[in-house]
Amino acid sequence: MHEQRESFKIFSERKLSEYLKDNKQKIKSYIEQESENYILNVNETNYINHLTSNFIINKLNIDFANVKVSSYEKQIPAEHFPNRVGVHLGKSYSKQVYIYYIPFTGNYDLLQYFSSTRLVWTTEVYIEDQYLCFEVISFREDAEEIKNISQHIINNIRTQLKYLNKDIDDYNAQLQLNIEQTFRALKNKYLKKNKILASLGVPIRKMEELPQTYSIPTIKTRKSINTKPIVKDSGYKPEPAIDQSIYNEILQIIYDVGKVFERLPSTYSDKKEEDLRDHLLLYLEPRFEGLATGETFNKSGKTDILIRYKNSNVFIAECKFWKGQKHYLKTITQLLGYLTWRDSKAAVVIFVRNKDFSSVLQIVEEATSNHSNYIGFVDKKEESWFNYLFHVNNDPNREVKLAVLLFHIP
Repeated sequence: MHEQRESFKIFSERKLSEYLKDNKQKIKSYIEQESENYILNVNETNYINHLTSNFIINKLNIDFANVKVSSYEKQIPAEHFPNRVGVHLGKSYSKQVYIYYIPFTGNYDLLQYFSSTRLVWTTEVYIEDQYLCFEVISFREDAEEIKNISQHIINNIRTQLKYLNKDIDDYNAQLQLNIEQTFRALKNKYLKKNKILASLGVPIRKMEELPQTYSIPTIKTRKSINTKPIVKDSGYKPEPAIDQSIYNEILQIIYDVGKVFERLPSTYSDKKEEDLRDHLLLYLEPRFEGLATGETFNKSGKTDILIRYKNSNVFIAECKFWKGQKHYLKTITQLLGYLTWRDSKAAVVIFVRNKDFSSVLQIVEEATSNHSNYIGFVDKKEESWFNYLFHVNNDPNREVKLAVLLFHIP
């Protein structure tokens, strides 16, 4: 080496599996050092996203397209010469040494680790600034030989890098799930220890015996660093929530009825928002029964569909005609203002009269994440049915499941 630098054998000194195992343990320790109050009250999605962004392992990126070369003369001991022909042991000889500089980004410590799949090969390298460097000695002053040796080394580094990054990709793909499992196991432990429930089930049951009049055929359609959440709650208590399966079925009924609206535009195109809302209720009300009173759904204002529990909303659907992006985001803000419980559930039902329905769908997909209460995208269940996570106004630890369903009624 031109100057004395700390060198190492590339991709051969430590097991990557041990590095990944240590990272998992750090995550577990990080979660377990949180207070019980924090674990019980923090917004689970935000916290998991925070940990995922902080513990994800960035892959090494080696820029093989921009390799640079320099050279210098060095005294080489005879013992290092191939076959030791024409040299005398104990003596040194001046030879040209070529240094190859390969730009890279990422954690250079990973260059020392070997992956589950590997070549039985290594070579001496060192780091200079943001370059991975290796040297080739010109014993025979043969340019073609130097070229072949250096290319062989580069090809092997490229192959080893591919194997290493494959293991890192596999680890990162499971990272969020592993964090979720660790977090939920600890949360459940605290809930069990304190003998409290995660939520109070709102007493709603599905009505099994329904008149055929209400049967709706299913319409087939085409299918940054996160800051750590702050918790201000001084204690934890279970709050009302409707069951996820009930929520899913409510959304499915709304979607199926909305597709009927689309199939019969001449029947529904002149209806007002509250008329379309009442038509949705016509199909929802017979399917669910509140165990206490028999009444499940309530109306509020012109367009709201509510499920209330102890004078607070646990589900709300807002029915609106599309009036542009600004009005859409304002509707979400208004809807979130009606919710206070943790794990509330909601839906924005939008009737679109614009001829270009696809452009409206695109605006919704692009604009929703701009809302200040937005947490994340869950999935796209159908072409015009999107599921998101938001939080209630002024409290990022109280999560809202929000579905956005759009129907084209030109």
